[in-house]
Amino acid sequence: MKNLFANSLLFLAASLTILPGCNETKKMSKEQKGAAAGAAGGAAIGSIIGNNVGKKGNTVLGALIGAVIGGVAGGVIGNKMDRQAEKIKTEVPGAQVTRVEEGINVTFDENNPDGSKAGVFFATNQFNITDNSKLSLDKLVKIFNQYPETNILIEGHTDNVGADAYNLSLSQKRAEAVGNYLKNNSIPANRLTIKWYGKTEPKVDNDTDAHRAQNRRVEFAITANDKMKADAKQEAQKN
Repeated sequence: MKNLFANSLLFLAASLTILPGCNETKKMSKEQKGAAAGAAGGAAIGSIIGNNVGKKGNTVLGALIGAVIGGVAGGVIGNKMDRQAEKIKTEVPGAQVTRVEEGINVTFDENNPDGSKAGVFFATNQFNITDNSKLSLDKLVKIFNQYPETNILIEGHTDNVGADAYNLSLSQKRAEAVGNYLKNNSIPANRLTIKWYGKTEPKVDNDTDAHRAQNRRVEFAITANDKMKADAKQEAQKN
């Protein structure tokens, strides 16, 4: 569902960029075309975000879409994110990696494809970082250090079992545990934003054990920081 929604945004934004007449488009420079694409895409995306962010499982998606700058500079950022996403996908156990616009969504839940407990996994009702979690987070730290010009949003989520207040507190402790581990292993605090939602943002319905395991998760949104955006805009102007 998340990929389908993101692809729909891309299609709508692209459609809006071809509204000017062909003659007008031919007269536009590359920089102007990039600006037009970014403006049109931003308008479309902003409209959709208003209706979708805050609904089921869309908080990370909203952060990723909201960070889009569009145009040629957005393409420069996207290329860098492609490389980072591939490294996370191939090197980090248990990571479910999705490229969204100019950023990356990384999810760790209990439904690892190989059936292992790799990834960021917590024991029932616990928030301590396990040895398996450390393996994944150590690899993630290494990649984050290789790509320092990014901001990292960390979100904690639970299933719907238990009281609302307890789940909210547990998701907070888990998200903060992950954030603190990153900070204690060389990731600067100013790169990190930590949020938690308890059971209020399920990715899927809490109707089976497997679905509840999917909802017990930690998610990351990786986006360009101000320096990467500025550098991308300068590079776009040279091309």
